[in-house]
Amino acid sequence: MDNNHIQVYKDEIRSLEEEIKMLAEEYECSQHGSMAYSDGEIRMDMKSFKGNLQEDLKHYESFPDLEAQLDLLESDLSFIMKLTGICFTYYSRQPVEKNGIKIAHKYRLSGNCQSVSFQVEFQLLGGNQNSKNISAIVSDLNIIIESEEHSDLSRLVSRVEETGNLLMFFKSLSCFSKWCEHRKSTFNYFKSKYPDVVVLPEGMSGDYMILRNTQLPGFELMIVWKIHVEEEGKVIPALDLLHKIPISVEKANKFISNAPYCFRSLLHVLGIEASIETLITSICKGK
Repeated sequence: MDNNHIQVYKDEIRSLEEEIKMLAEEYECSQHGSMAYSDGEIRMDMKSFKGNLQEDLKHYESFPDLEAQLDLLESDLSFIMKLTGICFTYYSRQPVEKNGIKIAHKYRLSGNCQSVSFQVEFQLLGGNQNSKNISAIVSDLNIIIESEEHSDLSRLVSRVEETGNLLMFFKSLSCFSKWCEHRKSTFNYFKSKYPDVVVLPEGMSGDYMILRNTQLPGFELMIVWKIHVEEEGKVIPALDLLHKIPISVEKANKFISNAPYCFRSLLHVLGIEASIETLITSICKGK
């Protein structure tokens, strides 16, 4: 981390200290050394307030090596991003107050997971501090997926907004994005290896590929690769084979008409890549 970043953090700390000092002076000038809210029940004792300020300052002073602490935080954040594939680009937190009492925090998050961009907004209310099991309640959750290409996520978003289960959202989003990237790389691989056979009408980011035999006009096989997200967050890849075969070819080779069923059987035995490779090889041999 360069000196400019360190200086920025030092300036922010200095600014906070000046703001704290100014607030302390304002409270000292207030009547009876306390602040009364409109309901007449909540009061703040100046001695307690000053004590909290001193504790905050001691907290900052307890980290003499600021650069090392920031490097450690950046390292932890980088590890989490690599592990989950989720990169946060914006974060904000604001207190939500009612009658002068802070009852919750409002959060806004923006980021992306592989090729999927998202925005999340929610309120977080802390649990009972006296309880052994401290939990937080998520409310007013709103999620926006900034891409019309990923309509499969709409069911997940609706479910998460209903239940407030943010953990399920980020877990499923990470898994979904990895499958999207796997599909993209697989399509790219076969297009590069068999450029005369493989056609990608929607590009590598599409959800289907077409296989053609130039020796058989009108003959096409379409591999459709969807990525379904169930309501409970489970991500399932679903592949199917559709065919467009002239009647003369279908009569000459009955096996072709059974290709969709055979392809599904291959998927269970060989897996996705090997099944596609086997299908393409069969088409090449038929030239």
